[in-house]
Amino acid sequence: MQVSNRVISILLFCSFIVYEVPKGIAQTTDTLRNVIISDHTTNYKNSKTQEFSPGLKVRAIDSNTLAQYKMQSMADLLSRELPVYVKSYGVNGLSTISFRGASAAQSAVYWNGVPIQNAALGVADISTLPVFFMDQVQIVYGSSAALWGSGNVGGALMLESDPVAFSPHSLAISVALGMGSFGQYTGGVEASVANRHWYMSVKALGQNVQNDFPYTDANGNTQHMPNSQMGNDGAELRLGYKTDNAGVFSFTAWYQQYDREIPPALFEPGSDKVDNDRSLRLLLDWDHHHGANAMYVKFSMMKDDNSYNDSELDIHASATVYQYYGEAGWRKNFKKFGQLLIFVPFQTAWMQTDSGLKYQNKVAVASAYEVKSYHQKLNAAVNARYEICNGNGVLLPGTDLSFKLTNYLLFRGNAQYTYRLPTLNELYYVPGGNQNLLPEAGWNKDAGYSFHVTAGRFMLISDGALYDRWIHNWIIWLGGAIWTPHNIAEVHSHGVETENRIEYTVGQWKGFIDLATQYGRSVTEASNIPNDGSIGKQVPYTPRYSGNVKGGISYRKLTIGYFETYTGYRFTTNDNSGNALAPYTTGNIYLMYHFIFGVHDVQCNAQCNNIFNTPYQVVAQRPMPGINWQAGLRFRVL
Repeated sequence: MQVSNRVISILLFCSFIVYEVPKGIAQTTDTLRNVIISDHTTNYKNSKTQEFSPGLKVRAIDSNTLAQYKMQSMADLLSRELPVYVKSYGVNGLSTISFRGASAAQSAVYWNGVPIQNAALGVADISTLPVFFMDQVQIVYGSSAALWGSGNVGGALMLESDPVAFSPHSLAISVALGMGSFGQYTGGVEASVANRHWYMSVKALGQNVQNDFPYTDANGNTQHMPNSQMGNDGAELRLGYKTDNAGVFSFTAWYQQYDREIPPALFEPGSDKVDNDRSLRLLLDWDHHHGANAMYVKFSMMKDDNSYNDSELDIHASATVYQYYGEAGWRKNFKKFGQLLIFVPFQTAWMQTDSGLKYQNKVAVASAYEVKSYHQKLNAAVNARYEICNGNGVLLPGTDLSFKLTNYLLFRGNAQYTYRLPTLNELYYVPGGNQNLLPEAGWNKDAGYSFHVTAGRFMLISDGALYDRWIHNWIIWLGGAIWTPHNIAEVHSHGVETENRIEYTVGQWKGFIDLATQYGRSVTEASNIPNDGSIGKQVPYTPRYSGNVKGGISYRKLTIGYFETYTGYRFTTNDNSGNALAPYTTGNIYLMYHFIFGVHDVQCNAQCNNIFNTPYQVVAQRPMPGINWQAGLRFRVL
């Protein structure tokens, strides 16, 4: 595959502790992590999660960690930093995210409040979402379908841009340069200019990777991964205009292209597969605040082009999917009596098939009411959404509650009715689509606590959560030569999560240890398929056990640390027969030094991943890279 010349650069990205600051509990300043708590008066797009979902567990990735993963993908960031399951189909393959035993199609991804899953597939390939274009990243655990719409079953990944900032004669420039293992060269530039009424920013990213890492083939021989080159380019333009009394208008255009060779699986003698992806996302926003009232309107257009070619098998396929999304809302703050949010979203998506144009239209009316009482210790919200898709309606109610027992301890709970429509591919894909599929539906419930205390030089943070979810008509693809989606009658998912952190500070020295564990069961309880062997068995590619441990030491502007991630057994068949994929652990070390040099803010990074050279597979027959390194610099003009 021929890849155009690209900007050669890298910012090495180390792994830093990220931890949620529990709602209602004071935030402790920490040079290793600055958890983003959004200013709701200026950044309205976050208020659904931060203000109207007090019972949900929300994790915000701190700005330092985002800077270190700046030129990597969301798949890299999430698989290393958070206890969520990222299902990677190997080098240059699809990477999807799943929460709490949910499927990838039940895990939503939003960009500035707009769903960006491919409308045909129903999933977002997070390996094609560069951290470079994101200013804020949050993980919402559990369902919030009343606020964010059908399809939000297990959780959501929230990707957002900072609010447009207007300041007199403002100019900012940032450049990153570097390199890594397996012929990796990456680089990016950011620039912005603003005055009291206008704002403009431009981001551009380029990357080229050979990916020719060594691996052991099916015969036990050491090979270098063939047909594995990848290149991507992307750019984002943001424009903003602030009037004296009519609010803020903003426009964002984000274009990117990925050209990826698909290497062979272990059972294949070779591969000539090439995948080319092009995506264009346009978003127009208007926000207006006046006293206790706030209004907003947004409209987006997205176009996803995919071209797949396999010259060896003479397969040449292409698909183009369009999606429009719009939303208008009004919020009223009643001060002592809480606040009310009412909004109307709509979404339309279509694709061209051999049998003609296929589409889905959704429109909804939604509301949320949040109130605080009992000396601000109790925070409760009720949410409801009535959504109509292609003439069929569904009501999605939900409720949230949090209670701050003391200044150190907070309890929370959430209950939500959730719903997911079959995707365009599940209904109309040729061959294999099933137009008789029923929507997935069921209740999601979770509860947890957050504990945060500082005693002298010690700080302790602990967070725990229990979840329980029943989904009827769960959709899964089955078959041999031709795969077809079917409804499983019922799947029960339940589990427990814990996250703990200990920190000790002496002068300018700081040490920390962070431990996260997760146990989850996602089991088929009933089936519409006669003699189905999956009843009582774990849903494929859902690990029961996973976790990570991190530790490090920092002194002034230098930080050194280690983190290790564990992923347990994963069954690859519905009836759990055959060999399960073996558990694996990967260890990583990192170093960062941050200093000011003249008018430049400089960040030096070094990282070594999978330091024990562990052979492992996330998906069967797709080997992952062994030991590898990255190093680089980032310059920002002050």
